[in-house]
Amino acid sequence: MGKGLYYGWKVVAALFVMLTFTSGLAFYNMSVLMNALVSTGRYPVSVVSIGVALFFVASGVAGMLAAPLLQRHDPRWTLAFGGVLGAAALLALGQAESLPALYGVLMLFGVGHACSALVPATTLVARWFSARRSVALSITSTGLSLGGILLTPVSASLISRLGLEASVPWLSAAWFLGIVPITALVVRGPRAGEEEPPLENAKTPTLRADEGWAYGDALRSRFFVCVTGAWILCMGAQVGGIAHLFNMAVVRVDTAAGASAVSAMATTSILGRFLGGWLITRMDTRRFALICLVLQAGAMATLSQASSGTFVLGAALFFGATVGNLLMLQPLLLAEAFGVREYPRIYSFSQLLSTLGVALGPALLGVLFDVTGGYTVPYLVAALASVVAWAAVLGSGGVPNPRGSGEVVA
Repeated sequence: MGKGLYYGWKVVAALFVMLTFTSGLAFYNMSVLMNALVSTGRYPVSVVSIGVALFFVASGVAGMLAAPLLQRHDPRWTLAFGGVLGAAALLALGQAESLPALYGVLMLFGVGHACSALVPATTLVARWFSARRSVALSITSTGLSLGGILLTPVSASLISRLGLEASVPWLSAAWFLGIVPITALVVRGPRAGEEEPPLENAKTPTLRADEGWAYGDALRSRFFVCVTGAWILCMGAQVGGIAHLFNMAVVRVDTAAGASAVSAMATTSILGRFLGGWLITRMDTRRFALICLVLQAGAMATLSQASSGTFVLGAALFFGATVGNLLMLQPLLLAEAFGVREYPRIYSFSQLLSTLGVALGPALLGVLFDVTGGYTVPYLVAALASVVAWAAVLGSGGVPNPRGSGEVVA
C-alpha cells in the first residue's frame, strides 16, 4: 500500500456522488414521476403503480445479470452502461404516450438504474473494505438520501413548472453527467498490494478476496433464506411507502407538503444512516436490523394516520430514520455472513428476490388506494409486512462464519 489516503476512500466518494444522482432521479423520484404521469389524465394510480413495479422488477433482474460481469470484468463498463441507458430512458419517458411504450421505457430505466446503483456500488465497497465496511457503506449509501434531499425536490419543481415532456431532457443530462465522467476518472477495483489499513479490535474478520461461502451453499443456508425473505417484505413496505409518500401528502394536504415530506424523509435517512454506520461497529448487526424493522413498522402505522401538514412532515421524518439503515443492512448482513468471494452473485440474487417486494409494494399500495379510496389501509398493510420481516430475521439463527465453516458467530 502506498502513502497517503487509501484509494478505497476515493472510490467511496465517487460512489457517493453517483448514488446521489441515481436515487434523486430514480429511486426517490419514482413518487414524483408517478404523480406526473397520473396528472396527464391518461392513467389511474393503479396503472402507473404497475409501471413503477416493472421498473423495480427490471432493476432486480438486471442486477442479477450484471453480477457475473462485475465479478469478472472492470466494473466501470457496467457503471458507464447504466449511465448511458438510464439517460436514454429518461429522455424517452416524455415521449411515451401509449401504455406499452410507458412500461417499456420504465423497464429500460430499471436496467440502467441497476447497472449504476447498489449492486455495483456495494460490490466495490465490499472489495475495498472489510474492517471498516459498515462505515464505508454508510458513507457511500448516504448519497441515496442526499439525492432525495437535493435532486428530487428540483425534479418535482421542474416538472411542476415545465411539465414532464419539457423536463426530462434536463433530468436525462443530469443522470448522464452524474455517472459517466466520474466512473471514467475515479472508479476502479483494488489492485495487487492495495489493502485496507488494519483496524484494531475489528468486529468483522478481515478476509482475502478468495475467502467466503460458495454461491450454492450460501443460497441454501437458513440465514440467507430468512434474511432474503425479510427483505422481500420490508423493502416492499419501504419502497411502497416511499413511492406513495409524495402522492399521499398531495392527496391529504398539497403539493408543497409532498415535496417537503420527501425531502424530510431523505434528511433523516442521512442522519440515521451515519448513526447506524457508527453503531454497527459497536453492536451486533443482526440485532440492529431487528430494531430498525420495529421502527419501520411504527413509522408506517404513523403515516397511515397522518392528515395535516405538520403530522405528515413528522411522520416522514420518523420514516426516514429507518429508510437509510434498512437499505444498508441487507448488503452488510450478507457480506458479513458469506464473505467477499461470491458476494456479487449472492447479494444480487438476494436483491433480485427482494425486488419482488420492491415491485409489489408500490403496486399493492396503489391498488389498495384505489379500492379503499385513501391511504390508511395501504400504510397499515405496510406496517404489518414490516412486523413479519422482523419475525423472519429473528428466526434466522444468527450470522454464519464468513469463511464457510457453517459455524454461527453471532
